[in-house]
Amino acid sequence: MELIQPDISDYCKAHTTPEEPVLASLNRETHLSQIYPRMLSGHMQGTFLRMISCMLRPERILEVGTFTGYSAINLAMGLEPSGILHTIEVDPELEDIIEKYLTEAGVKEKVKLHIGEAEQIIPRFDETWDLAFIDADKPNYLKYYGMILPRLREGGFILADNALWDGKVLKTATNNKDTAGIQAFNDFVQNDERVENLLLPFRDGLMMIRKK
Repeated sequence: MELIQPDISDYCKAHTTPEEPVLASLNRETHLSQIYPRMLSGHMQGTFLRMISCMLRPERILEVGTFTGYSAINLAMGLEPSGILHTIEVDPELEDIIEKYLTEAGVKEKVKLHIGEAEQIIPRFDETWDLAFIDADKPNYLKYYGMILPRLREGGFILADNALWDGKVLKTATNNKDTAGIQAFNDFVQNDERVENLLLPFRDGLMMIRKK
């Protein structure tokens, strides 16, 4: 969902560094092969994630929700030479396309893919995270946040996608589990004194969280 006028969105895209060829290929294959290709981060958000990673130069990144690997590739591009990105994807059928494009992008040695349920995998890590990106099942956003924040270094960042959820977060009452999950997450973060946060009206909403 675009939250700004289409002509302004087009202008922004025209004045953003062009998509890397390998990412353009992944973008195209995702749209041709996947039922819900809009789950892909895409050019604008991918560039934003890459820039954040390049600014932070993290040693350890955690990604919850790999999909076809577009965001993982962008995040990995900003890692320190010795850095590692751990990414978790629940759907085993996506493993081949993820591994294919990690290799083509030249970041396979920097990315460790974990297939399975995130709430079971996250506790296994003995890591201190510099950066985390949450883009998975919406009802569990708050659970993932609660698992990640204690292991996030002071000054580290969590980014959470779909924080506006097609504008459905504005509904005062809902029976939709996805919408309710995002609302609960946003409200909790807003009142969490351990962090400072900024909700960006970018793409479908991106919540930026910095641990104090």
